[in-house]
Amino acid sequence: MASSTSSVITLKINGETYTLPVDHRTTLLDALRERLDLTGTKKGCDQGQCGACTVLLDGRRSVACLQLAVAAEGREITTIEGVADGERLHPVQQAFLDLDGFQCGYCTPGQICSAIGVIEEHAAGWPSAVTEDVRPEAGPPPLTADEIRERMSGNLCRCGAYVSIVEAVARAAQAQRDAERVNAVSGAKEAMA
Repeated sequence: MASSTSSVITLKINGETYTLPVDHRTTLLDALRERLDLTGTKKGCDQGQCGACTVLLDGRRSVACLQLAVAAEGREITTIEGVADGERLHPVQQAFLDLDGFQCGYCTPGQICSAIGVIEEHAAGWPSAVTEDVRPEAGPPPLTADEIRERMSGNLCRCGAYVSIVEAVARAAQAQRDAERVNAVSGAKEAMA
């Protein structure tokens, strides 16, 4: 039975539905870790400054320590546990492994979720603080190392794996562009057949 300071909410996380009572002050981070045992999302600073708790809400990056669980109801939540396709790693995860984009690994789940969001934001043409031409007709800027560093600046790594993280994001973004080109060519061939 919910009181005036709590509610029963339903969260859709990684394609699964969870119904649970929560105090209205419960953050999404605490609901994930403490109530649902989804501990891949890490608690770092608990103040929204380190990015260790980054998850995707409706495909956009969000620091779960500043997001109330009740405000996430009805939204599609993706945590690190939900980015792989079964046993097949997400291209960002694979790039982090291939290029040693982690050391201790504590910030890695947040870094990976953030990188997935960064790649989507860039592909959609969203500018960053270092984008030189922000006119919509200019299209997406080149995804340079400076663009990646600026876009990933909300995620801190105490081990200093930044060089490898930038390389991993660049590789994953290129893999996504390559896959989109292959799909476009396949679709065009099917339409002509």
